[in-house]
Amino acid sequence: MDELPYGVLAALVGLAGGIVLGLSARLGDFCTLGALESAVYGKDSRRLRLWGVVLGVAILTTQGLAMAGWIELENSFHHTIQWNPLASIIGGLVFGYGMAMAGNCGFGALVRFGSGDLRSLVVVVVMAIVGFIVLSGPLAPLRVLLFPQPEATGPQGILHDLGLLGVPAAVTAALVGLAALAWGLGHAPLRARPGMIAWGVAAGLAITWCFFGTSWLYDQSLGAVQIEGPSFTAPVGRTLIFLMTATAGGITFSVGSVVGVMAGALIGSMIRGLFKWEACEDPRELGRQVGGAALMGAGGVVAMGCTIGQGITAFAAMAWSGPVTLAAIIVGAAFGLRHLIGGFQKAVD
Repeated sequence: MDELPYGVLAALVGLAGGIVLGLSARLGDFCTLGALESAVYGKDSRRLRLWGVVLGVAILTTQGLAMAGWIELENSFHHTIQWNPLASIIGGLVFGYGMAMAGNCGFGALVRFGSGDLRSLVVVVVMAIVGFIVLSGPLAPLRVLLFPQPEATGPQGILHDLGLLGVPAAVTAALVGLAALAWGLGHAPLRARPGMIAWGVAAGLAITWCFFGTSWLYDQSLGAVQIEGPSFTAPVGRTLIFLMTATAGGITFSVGSVVGVMAGALIGSMIRGLFKWEACEDPRELGRQVGGAALMGAGGVVAMGCTIGQGITAFAAMAWSGPVTLAAIIVGAAFGLRHLIGGFQKAVD
């Protein structure tokens, strides 16, 4: 403890969680947009149902450790910042549409870049830059004006609000987590892929591990380390800033998790023999991806998270922003995919 700074320890926690998530993406086919595309256009719901496994495991284990006192979710920003429903909906819709245009979410872009896809490097960099323009750059005052993020005045979240109606927190967490698992494992084709399920379980546990590790460091550092889980919008920008100005900005959990995802994806792609360098051959495609990346950066900052940061991490913390933002992202992505397919068909005709 005395030899390593708390920031480095937090980065190591993020690195471990990120590696597992990267491996899950490459070896378990865990991908948000890929799951939607496979289900809607390929009539294959296995990857979509895998989300149920990831969510169920993340919710049950995170909430179980929180109730045992091992994770302090009440001190995470999901519960200390007042939830803004409008930000979750609008930010989620913009992020989802941008995800369809870019061909990946922030997490997916990191995975593909780790597998040798140089197009995804452009998506990652543009998303990070635009995200910080909205977070703390020229557009920050407008964001604060339209989508304020004041501190919460008291307890909030799904468990708290349903508790006011007399529903015990443990019952709510168990029902939601088990329902997600049942939905995922109720699909026979997914049950026929035990390896895929195992990586889904690993991804869910990676979320819990990050909450657990940062909670422990939060106590040890007297609040210097923030309690958080994986997210890949603003943290990607923080990683770029660290890489450019390491002496000015310290290493954090965000840096470790972002690097971990790329490392895990690299390892996974090497294991499967999928690593290869790729570049964009169509300028129009690159332009669409850049535009989508910009929308993801802006939408992700407004919604305070991405498919992973809100769709799994905040959901596991049982914050209302989790399911609401995830639903908005899905709607936005579905609209974007329909737009892409419609435009492609018109071009062919």
